[in-house]
This record gives sequence, structure tokens and C-alpha cells, in this order.
Amino acid sequence: MKSFIHEDFLLQTDSARELYHEHAKKQPIIDYHCHLNPAAIAGDHVFDNLGQLWLEGDHYKWRAMRTNGVEEKYCTGKETSDWEKFEKWAETVPYAMRNPLYHWTHLELKSAFGVEKLLNPETAREIYDVCTEKLRTPEYSARGLMQHFNVKVVCTTDDPADNLEHHLSLKKEGFRIKILPTWRPDKAMAVENPAAYRAYVEKLSEVSGVTITKFSDLMEALRNRHDFFASVGCRLSDHGIEEFYAERYTLIEIEQIFEKVYSGRELTHEQVLKFKSAMMYEGALMDWEKGWTQQFHYGAIRNNNTRLFNQLGPDTGFDSIGDFNVAKALSRFLDQLDKDNRLAKTIIYNLNPRDNDMIATMIGNFQDGSVPGKIQFGSGWWFLDQKTGMEAQMNSLSNLGLLSRFVGMITDSRSFVSYPRHEYFRRILCNLIGNDVENGLLPASEMTFLGEMVENISYHNANQFFQF
Repeated sequence: MKSFIHEDFLLQTDSARELYHEHAKKQPIIDYHCHLNPAAIAGDHVFDNLGQLWLEGDHYKWRAMRTNGVEEKYCTGKETSDWEKFEKWAETVPYAMRNPLYHWTHLELKSAFGVEKLLNPETAREIYDVCTEKLRTPEYSARGLMQHFNVKVVCTTDDPADNLEHHLSLKKEGFRIKILPTWRPDKAMAVENPAAYRAYVEKLSEVSGVTITKFSDLMEALRNRHDFFASVGCRLSDHGIEEFYAERYTLIEIEQIFEKVYSGRELTHEQVLKFKSAMMYEGALMDWEKGWTQQFHYGAIRNNNTRLFNQLGPDTGFDSIGDFNVAKALSRFLDQLDKDNRLAKTIIYNLNPRDNDMIATMIGNFQDGSVPGKIQFGSGWWFLDQKTGMEAQMNSLSNLGLLSRFVGMITDSRSFVSYPRHEYFRRILCNLIGNDVENGLLPASEMTFLGEMVENISYHNANQFFQF
């Protein structure tokens, strides 16, 4: 009897199997958006046990455990052991069937540890002990795991005020995997809380060496840091936004808004929108000047549960899909930059699947022939990085653009064993195309080209697009 995760998992046809095994499987990984801790890479962190590796910081699992009736102390509690938390996760896994967590859990066990048994309360102790023993060996350190999965490039997510000491250390050392920073200026735009914003600006002033008392000073400080990030190898920016901002404004207005928020006064909703519009536009110009790629992850409503946010803080599993109307603002934002031919390479990730066709058509408005796939529809993200979400994203892109120019998958993860998400994506991609061949929707005579196509989507397109 085959194990659940076998060599042809998700591959339903001979064509799909050929595309995956002969072409996609062997490609290296470029993980151009993740949330790995650079300090763990620089220090080659060794994990104490499987519970620590899997459950520390994983809000996907925490949400499932809470839904299954697991008490919070087994998710984020400090008083419970890693084993106790893992035991509760093992109890939850059988109830997660048809949730992508079920697939990811067993892909990671098989791909990282060679474990083929299903995780459940009966197998929990054995699996925990076997994997924990392996994790305590050099091959399973942070770097060992990355090498195991044939990772070539990793782009972390970093604030402009970060000193990038770990990236610099890795660069000096000459670590074989490129670990590059990504410019994430969300805090520089977060003017909703004047006190927190003032504290952030003062920190930015200190690290940049620029005294910030007005908006033009803020932009000078950010340009200073932008230059520094570039010197360390940064090639991408990333923005986590609810929606796109493209309000009309004057620089005089923005100076006045900055003065108001810096002095500790609350901004009106209109002022917030104008300030964010100015910040996004100025940041986009910086990216264009350096030839970077700008990424926009939009559409999340964050920290919905006030009680548990106050107790646990952000990024603990209380965010969800929003329903923002963004088409007009997105069009204005891109067009404003394109008018002066200063639109950088761009990747747009939507969180609400209703926007798939809108994004797939919007990116076509700003392709200019200068770069294949200059404006990209980003891979299924967060709640959408599961089989249905990935297929829907690729179907929209196929129907309304060019799937062949897609730059592929990201982990968007804090875990060193999330790389099987690339395998998951590649299997789904090959199955999608292989089924079309078997159904006569694509020519079987073009399998050589289709093989090259899945190789490109898996690796080569990203490598050429970002020019790492």
C-alpha cells in the first residue's frame, strides 16, 4: 500500500507525472518572500525538538488548534512544554483533513525527515522522538535544512531601521545560499498611531544619521537606508497594505500632515490616505531608480480579536480576508508612475480570491515589452496558498495573461521546513498543465516546450526577473 505522500502525490495523469519528475522536481528554490529570522541563519540555529520547529510562531496551526477546542496555553502559552503543544497539534491533525495544513504536515514529514506515517495521537510520540533526534544533528540545523531543500536564494523581510548585521555577516562569510534583505517600510507609513509613529521616526533618525523634523527629512532618511539596503544586496521592496493608495495631494499638504502626526495629533481619515499615497509613490520612485522589484501584499484585515490581540500581540492568528475595492486606486497608482516611465517591476498579491480576474487584467494594462512579465500577478498568498487558491490564481493568469512568464511560488513563512510548499506548488502546476494535455486542451506534441515552461515557472523566470 502506497504511503499518503508518495512520488505521484497530486499528479493525476502520465503527462503531469512526466512534467513533474522530469522537469519541475529537480529545479532549485528561489524563495523571494519569506519571514525567516536572519539571526537563525547567521547563527546556524539548532532546533531543540519538532514542537519548537513546527509550532513556535506558526499562527496557521494555532488557528486550527483553537478551532479544534485546544486551550490557548497549548498554542502560545509559556507554561506548557514543546511536547505538550505538539501532542495537542497531533490530536488536531486528523481533524484538519481537507485543510492545506494536512497536506503540508505530511509533506514536511516526508520531505524533511523521511517519515511516511500519518500524524495522529497514536503516532505522535514516535514521530516527535524520531524527528527531534534528527534535528539535533548538523544536517538539520537552519542552514542544513535550507541546503537539504536545494535553496539558492532567500529574501527575508526587513524594516528600514534594521541594521542588517546578520545579512552582512553572511555576506562576509560567503555562505553558499544568498540571504538578501527585502525593504519593508510599513512602519514608516503607519501614521494611525501618532505616539508609535513618533517613536519609529526617532529610531529611523538615529540609524540614518538624519535629523527628522519634516517630511523632506523623512524621505532623506529613507533614501539613506534604501541605499544601505542596496549595498547589502537588496533587490526587492515589499508592502503589507490593506488597500492601494492614490489620492491627489500637494507636497505642502504632506509636510503639514507630517508635522501634525509628529507632534502627536490624530490625523483625519483623508489625511491618512494622502500621506500613505505620498509614501507609496515616493517609495516606488526609489525602487525604480535602483531597478528593484516592488511587491504589494494587500487585502488583510488584521488583529480582529481585540481581547486576544491585547493579550498576545500581532501575528498570532487573528487576521482574515478583507473586501476592499481597490481597482481604481491600483490603476491610478500604476498609471501615475507609468506616465513618466518610472514604473518598476511589480508583483501584486491579493488576499481575496474575488480579485483574481481583476488583478490578472490590471497587470496587462502596464506591460510595456521592456521585461517579460514586468507586472506580475503574485502567487496564491496566505489564506490562498492552498490547492484551490493556487489553481484559481493560475487559471486567472492563464486565461487573461501569460502563465508561462509567471515567477512562481514563495513560502511566505517563518519556518525552515516550509520549503515543501514549493514542491506542493510544482505538483499542482504540473497537474494543471498535464491534465490539459490529456484532455486535448494543450498539444501533446509540445511536451518539450511545456517541460521548459514548468522549469521556468519553478525557477528560471524568478532567477532572470530579479537578477540576483
